[in-house]
Amino acid sequence: MVGYTQLPTTPPLAPITAKIRKESVRGPFAVRRSLAALGYQETINFSFVEERWEHELAGNPNPLKLLNPIASQMSVMRTSLLGSLLQVVKFNLDRKADRVRVFELGRVFLRDASVKDSDTTVEGLSQPMRVSGVAYGPVSSTSWGGKVRNVDFFDVKGEIEALLAPAKPVFASAEHPAMHPGRCAQVSLHGNVVGHVGELHPRWRQSWDLQQAPILFELDLEAVLKRHVPVAQGVAKFQAVERDIAVVVAEKVTHAELMAAVHEAPTAGLLRSAVLFDVFRPQASLGVEKSLAVRLVLNSDEASLTDVQIESTVKSVLDHLALKIAARLRT
Repeated sequence: MVGYTQLPTTPPLAPITAKIRKESVRGPFAVRRSLAALGYQETINFSFVEERWEHELAGNPNPLKLLNPIASQMSVMRTSLLGSLLQVVKFNLDRKADRVRVFELGRVFLRDASVKDSDTTVEGLSQPMRVSGVAYGPVSSTSWGGKVRNVDFFDVKGEIEALLAPAKPVFASAEHPAMHPGRCAQVSLHGNVVGHVGELHPRWRQSWDLQQAPILFELDLEAVLKRHVPVAQGVAKFQAVERDIAVVVAEKVTHAELMAAVHEAPTAGLLRSAVLFDVFRPQASLGVEKSLAVRLVLNSDEASLTDVQIESTVKSVLDHLALKIAARLRT
């Protein structure tokens, strides 16, 4: 036994400086905590998967094959986390679990000729981090308080919005090899596509022998880690004014197009927020037109709004809606 007191004290050769993460970037652990708070459980899976998963779920006809796989069903490197998560869901369902919500933060392996060989990279191979999740079964556990409802696309869409908050993602219809063609959306942030969310494709649901269609999502982790730093603002000193408008638009007009047109209207900063609170489809024009009701919140930092200011602001919004999406005021 030498003893700690006999060991020489050797100071470090270079100064030690703590690395502080920027406020505009959160750590992966914070993302894990957010998903756990939404009811998901984390899983850790192998980076090598079945070749069939790559063909079916990732649409990858030429996956990266291993020279010496540890098992025949683990012969290629994954380009998506969805296959591993579906395997976890299937494993739990086979053991009588009726509600499964799992996620994973992991690395995927994509062919990329622009990547050069270095200490942290492999030539011709990109290795980005992804965050992916699967929700299956009822929204909540069985209780006496209400009817049990299975999770759907909009439940997971809301959870993605909560995960990315305060950023506001934009959802647009899209296609993904693993997802239902008519129930899939791409997720965009600041004009860049960062992932997809949707219902499992009926073909793969049948091949995995699932009684219900799980809802899947997969996002680029780098985009999820970025966030805007909140800026403090004073409470308005004057009473806000609410006005409801109902406009008739074509059936193809989306919520995003409507809100964009409302906020682009020249209101001189008096329009503070807008929310869609009702959708009505007249029987006479079913499938052709629909009525959308929007609540406008108006306010000013300088003085209480007058009737003239209120009416002119509402008129500006209606005129801009007519110009952008051919909307007309419902009578």
